[in-house]
Formats: sequence, structure tokens, C-alpha cells
Amino acid sequence: MPGLHTQDDTTKEEQLKAALWYSIGKMVDIVTLDPDLNATPHFIGGLSELVWAQIANAARDLEDFAKHAGRSTINSKDVILLGRRNDGLEEVLKAQSKSVKETSQG
Repeated sequence: MPGLHTQDDTTKEEQLKAALWYSIGKMVDIVTLDPDLNATPHFIGGLSELVWAQIANAARDLEDFAKHAGRSTINSKDVILLGRRNDGLEEVLKAQSKSVKETSQG
């Protein structure tokens, strides 16, 4: 049932959030190698929550796009549709989709 989370789902979500926090922390460390820059754990936590919310919104949008098309599976067209408001991203997604299709047909 949608909206019901099991203990296993909660554990997986916590693991994903921890991995996201770690990855963002590593990226922030790279950017702040300059001695005049500093990022607190509070900043990294806030940034991680922001990214998590964006990922959740993207996932919901992708599910909705597939559902609207009468499918239960998200496909490349849904991902390209998600990138439609960012011209550069949309072009990269289209090129990657084309490359994957050519490789699989190859």
C-alpha cells in the first residue's frame, strides 16, 4: 500500500540519507580546500536535506509521468521530460538516451 513504510524501508532510507550526507560532505571538502572557506556539519546537513527533498520530488514526478502515460515503469522518456526546463540537461539526457538505445541495438 502506498504511504506505508516497513522497518526495512525506514532502514534503507536512513542508509541512503547517510550515504548522501557522506557524499555531499566529501564534495564540500573538495570545494573548500581553500583555507579561507569552511563548511560546518550544520551546513552539510542542510544541504543534504535540500538534495534529499529534490531527489524525492524528482522521483514523484517520474512516477507521475509514467502513470500518466499508462505505464508502471519509468523509462527514458520520463527522465527526459523531467529535464525539460533545463536546456543543457535535456540535451545531455537525449544524447545519453540515444547512445544507450544504439548500444543495446548494436
